[in-house]
Amino acid sequence: MFIDIHAHCYWKRVPFSNNFHNPEELIADFDKYGIEKGCLLPIVSSEVYFPQSNEDILDMAEKYPDRFIPCCNVDPRAMSNSPFAPLDRPLQYYKERGCKILGEVMPGLDLLDDRVQNLFHCAEKVGLPVIYEGAFTRDRAFGMYDDPGLPGLEITLQRFPDLMIFGHGPVFWHELARLETPGERGVCRPFLFRGGTWRLPEGPIREEGVVPKLLRRYPNLMCDLSDLTPHNMFMRDEDFAVAFLNEFQDRCCFGSDFCGLNMPVDMVDLLLRWRDTGKLSETVFQKIARENAIRLLNL
Repeated sequence: MFIDIHAHCYWKRVPFSNNFHNPEELIADFDKYGIEKGCLLPIVSSEVYFPQSNEDILDMAEKYPDRFIPCCNVDPRAMSNSPFAPLDRPLQYYKERGCKILGEVMPGLDLLDDRVQNLFHCAEKVGLPVIYEGAFTRDRAFGMYDDPGLPGLEITLQRFPDLMIFGHGPVFWHELARLETPGERGVCRPFLFRGGTWRLPEGPIREEGVVPKLLRRYPNLMCDLSDLTPHNMFMRDEDFAVAFLNEFQDRCCFGSDFCGLNMPVDMVDLLLRWRDTGKLSETVFQKIARENAIRLLNL
């Protein structure tokens, strides 16, 4: 029923990190949630997680070709740590081996850092869409920093009009609504900050934020519905959320962001409920659940 645009998997457990699935465990959770197949996004930057190789992902997809879609990742600091590194060469290599997405790109750099922009330039040249994680601080954060209002994302969309960029994570999704305070942009992650607690925006959405405006302006911007933040934003105001999905039905792709055992994927039940109650038509539901991914990734 679903195609997952965003999942993670390790061959073996890694220490002091998330309790990532191994391939068999991930397939079991795919079956549990009605996910036909999913994109495996390797983690290569070391700010938070232990890096893994693109070859691991290729091996998993080769072993389970009906369930896993291989993706590749390249740290923008690779191959000389300069804005002139020929990163198109490894990206072309992995694309020729079946990789469909570059991501999840999440080094602790600014989104407008020259090395990051070079990576995006190379992805556009090769023809690989990008999924990236944003950061709302520069203080020991993972993900790429952007200012409130996402000017870095907008400049990137302007610079690379032929590059498909998937917005993902709290820094992107929390700007679905107009921010009440800059601190609403992110999530305080307890495993990074001692004594931290989850902090998510709440209450009805009184005014749309920058994300719908960017989607109307830039056809190369897509929406990755994975992790808990889009679900939280949708639950704040279901009428607003349903209108958003109907307007951008061709730009949204289901995702889980599976990064630990027993992780809930509340978006599944929400999309099914909206379909079954008629808030989303069967046509719109199928686009978001699977057809957009099939079309955009040439599956």
